Amino acid sequence: MDSSPEFKRVMSLVAALTLFTTFTIPLPAHASPIEAQALLKWKSNLGNHSDSSLSSWTPSPHNATGSNSTVSPCTWYGISCNQAESVIGINLTSAYVEGTLDEFPFSSLSHLMYMDLSINSLSGHIPPQIGLLSNLTYLDLSINRFMGKIPLEISHLTRLTVLHLVSNELNGSIPQEIGQLYLLTEVALYSNQLNGPIPSSLGNLSKLATLYVYNNSLSGYIPPEMGSMTNLEVLHMDTNLLTGPIPSTLGNLTKLIELHLFANELTGSIPLELGKSNLLSELCLNDNNLIGSIPPTLGNLTELALLYLYGNQLSGQIPDEIGNLHAMLDLELSTNQLTGPIPSSLGNLTNLGSLFLRQNHLSGSIPKSLGELVNLVVLQLDTNQLNGSLPKNLCRGGLLQNLTVSHNNLTGSIPKSLRNCTSLVRVRLEENQLTGNISKTFGVYPKLDFIDMSFNKFFGEISTNWGSCTRLTHLRIAGNNITGSLPPEIGNATRFGEIDLSFNGLLGEVPKEFGKLTSLVNLNLSRNRLSGQISPKIVSLPGLQKLDLSKNRLSMSIPQAIGFSSNLVFLNLSNNQLSQDIPRQLGMLIHLSELDLSHNLLSGGIPVEFNKLQSLVKLDLSHNNLSGLIYETFKDMRGLMEVDISYNKFEGPIPNTTAFQNATKEAFQGNSGLCGNVEGLEPCDQAVVDRESSPVGERSSIQEWN
Repeated sequence: MDSSPEFKRVMSLVAALTLFTTFTIPLPAHASPIEAQALLKWKSNLGNHSDSSLSSWTPSPHNATGSNSTVSPCTWYGISCNQAESVIGINLTSAYVEGTLDEFPFSSLSHLMYMDLSINSLSGHIPPQIGLLSNLTYLDLSINRFMGKIPLEISHLTRLTVLHLVSNELNGSIPQEIGQLYLLTEVALYSNQLNGPIPSSLGNLSKLATLYVYNNSLSGYIPPEMGSMTNLEVLHMDTNLLTGPIPSTLGNLTKLIELHLFANELTGSIPLELGKSNLLSELCLNDNNLIGSIPPTLGNLTELALLYLYGNQLSGQIPDEIGNLHAMLDLELSTNQLTGPIPSSLGNLTNLGSLFLRQNHLSGSIPKSLGELVNLVVLQLDTNQLNGSLPKNLCRGGLLQNLTVSHNNLTGSIPKSLRNCTSLVRVRLEENQLTGNISKTFGVYPKLDFIDMSFNKFFGEISTNWGSCTRLTHLRIAGNNITGSLPPEIGNATRFGEIDLSFNGLLGEVPKEFGKLTSLVNLNLSRNRLSGQISPKIVSLPGLQKLDLSKNRLSMSIPQAIGFSSNLVFLNLSNNQLSQDIPRQLGMLIHLSELDLSHNLLSGGIPVEFNKLQSLVKLDLSHNNLSGLIYETFKDMRGLMEVDISYNKFEGPIPNTTAFQNATKEAFQGNSGLCGNVEGLEPCDQAVVDRESSPVGERSSIQEWN
């Protein structure tokens, strides 16, 4: 059953419409001339878009047979009448009505009981004259553009049972006078700009069953008087600026089914008394500043299906009593300061679909009982201090999609149950001490989108199976003991956006088939033993933004095709055996912010096209055999912040830019021909400076570079 506020609002509307349809009978067109004229006057002040939806609102009746016929509104669209032919209902929801209520005939509609103008384009203020509708029981002005304050005169509507003012631009505080509407059963004021405190007078509304005031800017304490609203079933006060403690009196609300107080600034501890609201199915206290321990009394809430306590400062252990919540579907205790072990009693929550315990200080092993949760879809235990191995029966129910246990101290191998877990979509195992042969541990996962196994102790070779995971976008296996060559079959998984296999012992060439990965954004194969030439097909991928092939044994030249990777932001080819000239096509990479070609065998001059790299922030060309003049190339690159050109054969003055003037002397050493007014260099001869800064000098230097 849908329990959303929108669903309940619609059901209330349906019920009310049923009531007023009962009182609506076919009437002769000869009644209520005052009401009709008043409504027509209001229509005349509405926007043009209202004409089509209110086309039946005309001065002449549709079925008039004589000149003595009197205008009746009872046959008009959206109008309901009683047997005395008085207007008792107006339902213009979603009728494209635009305008204001300034000319609405409040004083002429004294019999009106039902008014729904929701989902239109009405604007302006809600007039105080609305208090004249003394017989009104249902009022809905939601999803319009009303502004200003809720009029105090709304307190005159003493027969009102339903009040909806949702999704407008109302501001100011909720009137204390609302506490005089003793018959109210439903109040919905959410998604406005209301501020100030929640009125304590709400405690007078003993018949109120639902209260929605979320997504406003309400502040101050939650009134303890709200504990007197003993018929309350749904209370949503989330996404405000509420402060102070959660009143223990809320434990008196024994009919309460949903309590949403999340996304506020509440402090103090969770009241033990909430354990008395044993009909609760949703308890959401997340994203506050709550402290203290989780009360064991919450274990009495046997109807609880959703418990959100994440994003607080809760401490202590997770109570064993949480294992009594057999109806639980979603348990989220992440981002707190919880300590101690994960209770094995959580294995009793056989209906559990999501378990979030991440970012705490939990220790000990993961209970084997979690492997018995056959309905588990999401398990997130990362960023704790857990040790031991993963439960053997994980994914026993075949529904597990998200497994996140990264940043712990887990050991042992991956359970066999995960090899056949074809439901997996997202897996994070990084930063543990897991082991096993990676080519045998993992299977083919048709739904897998993301997997990170980095910085563990996996060994073996990269399996060809990864090429069969057709939905895989991120493959991270950095920092393990992976050996062997890269399988060309990986090129078949064309949705790859990121591949990170760095910090391993991979051998051989990078397969040219990687050039088929047209969605690739980040490729990191650094710190391996890869050799051979860099394939032009790989460096010409149009979507590539980060390419790191550093600290390998790659040789020969940098492919000229690299100019086609026009979106590159980061390029690191350092610590290889690359030789020959730097290709001038590098100058086409106008988005490049970091370039590292250091520790290679590159020779020749810096291409003049480098002066087009205006996005470049960090440049390292050190430890090569590069030569020539550098002044003209770099003199206009004002965005460059860090530079290292040490141990080359560069000559002439250095540019007067931040990167060069603020560089350490180590950034220039090993270049006997450089000069400039910085530490570690000889001052330049003035004649050399003049020649380099003149048009003739510019032309001669360009000729030398070419």
